Amino acid sequence: MIEHIGISTAAGRFDALAAGPDDGRPVLLLHGFPQASTEWEHQLATLSAAGYRAVAPDQRGYSPGVRPERPEDYRIEDLAGDVLAIADEFGWARFDLVGHDWGGSVAWYVAAEFPERLRTLTAVSTPHPAAYARAVRTDEDQQQRSSYVPTLQNVRGAEKRLLADDASALRALFEGVVPRSHVREYVERLSEPGAMVAALNWYRGIKYSGHTGKVTVPTLYVWGTEDTAFGSTAALSTEEWVAGPYRFEMFEDITHWLPEQADEGLSRLLLEHLSAHA
Repeated sequence: MIEHIGISTAAGRFDALAAGPDDGRPVLLLHGFPQASTEWEHQLATLSAAGYRAVAPDQRGYSPGVRPERPEDYRIEDLAGDVLAIADEFGWARFDLVGHDWGGSVAWYVAAEFPERLRTLTAVSTPHPAAYARAVRTDEDQQQRSSYVPTLQNVRGAEKRLLADDASALRALFEGVVPRSHVREYVERLSEPGAMVAALNWYRGIKYSGHTGKVTVPTLYVWGTEDTAFGSTAALSTEEWVAGPYRFEMFEDITHWLPEQADEGLSRLLLEHLSAHA
């Protein structure tokens, strides 16, 4: 059974979904833009059935209780700090970390900077930030895929455009791939006062953020060949930034929304990865 919980930290109170026995091996799952903890429902249920304690928070800006207004409050260091604060609230000295999209970027950073806190890392869709940055500089295909980023960062009223006409632009991102019940949840949450601005501040906070170094913890990276945001150049070069045990898996004909579109396959890989690094 998946339960709704609150997690109080110095930054504020995070909403979260949780499943599994309280004394189970802890796994923290980080969602991406423009989604919420709901994207991990299948993985939460699978991990719970296997005896893990799985928690998926609605991250900074998505939880009403942690919604600062300034872009500079969305530095990667702050987002990583939220992850550690949540783990500390549960008393988790070490835990397994899973991240998709922006949650993947945060997970990479936590793994690089705080390896002593993690048993394993699982990154979904998102390549290592350094591999991505190099691809944006040198690969025309990745440059085209990333052309939306300046728009989200700089266009005045981008949040209004995404929510106009019953959030038609937002809904179109998920068309035919993500369950409609999940899409309704995302639209409702991002329609809350200040929520979409906060979500876009993740992009606007990039210029205030530091860089991500090499990762030494056991890492699983999963990527879909039809991902519209991240191309093969960054995906294939991610291994250069992992010095520890590394496994790379591709899903053919799967898009960016991999946790929902390939829910069973991802859950199987995740269990295999956790079991291999008990």
